[in-house]
Amino acid sequence: MQHPAELSPLGKTSAYVATYSPEQLFPIPRAPKWAELGLTADTLPYGGVDIWNCYELSWLLPSGKPVVAIGEFSIPADSPNIIESKSFKLYLNSLNQSVFENRDALVKVMISDLSAAAGKPVGVRLRTLDEVALDGIAPLRGHCVDELDVAIDHYDAPRADLLRCDANRQVEECLYSHLLKSNCPVTGQPDWGTVVIEYRGAALNHPSLVAYLVSFRQHADFHEQCVERIFLDLQRLLAPERLSVHARYVRRGGLDINPYRSTDYVNADNGRLVRQ
Repeated sequence: MQHPAELSPLGKTSAYVATYSPEQLFPIPRAPKWAELGLTADTLPYGGVDIWNCYELSWLLPSGKPVVAIGEFSIPADSPNIIESKSFKLYLNSLNQSVFENRDALVKVMISDLSAAAGKPVGVRLRTLDEVALDGIAPLRGHCVDELDVAIDHYDAPRADLLRCDANRQVEECLYSHLLKSNCPVTGQPDWGTVVIEYRGAALNHPSLVAYLVSFRQHADFHEQCVERIFLDLQRLLAPERLSVHARYVRRGGLDINPYRSTDYVNADNGRLVRQ
């Protein structure tokens, strides 16, 4: 079966368009992947957001002088569409030789274009490089499970059956791992990420979590869908009072994508990690 992104610019030679071109944006419906997970738009067990950070953003002022900035884009997790990443990059490239009166004018245009593609309002924030530099590298709180001694031989597909918990012991904890890797479903290129799991529920067996996360290593799916699968597998196992799954992916093409799914979603942290 053809992946919806096969019709997108992903994995194909694309012309570089340096003037404003919103038609570059390629929406991909979330519904088919939700259906694979037994979900519909009306039965999502989480709230959340996909935070995209763009490190290659520039445009021209009326004087002809270029401006550079770092963009932060927040796409609701329940939006009808994701935006295919290469098309997003091509859209951003099209701003390079385009004139905007000021930063606010560009933000207004981007909100309109990206919201139309996603099917729900998208948040846009432009920051100077100095502002982002002041934030530095964000430390992760919680417990890293990466140093556990775990024998692993499953790499080709997510294996929820590897997960274990102690249903008789209830805990509240935050765990994280830098071992998450999956592959782009169209190009086969690797996607590297750090995943953070916060929950209150049956005590999760930490070595089993490591084995489960590594089972994504050769799995082909987009970032958002990997995080949703992790969320659902943990929810079914732990029956938690609360659960959040947040992945911070390494950038490709000047963009990083950071999906956040939570039973009690309020605001997702966008602190940049050392690999970002």
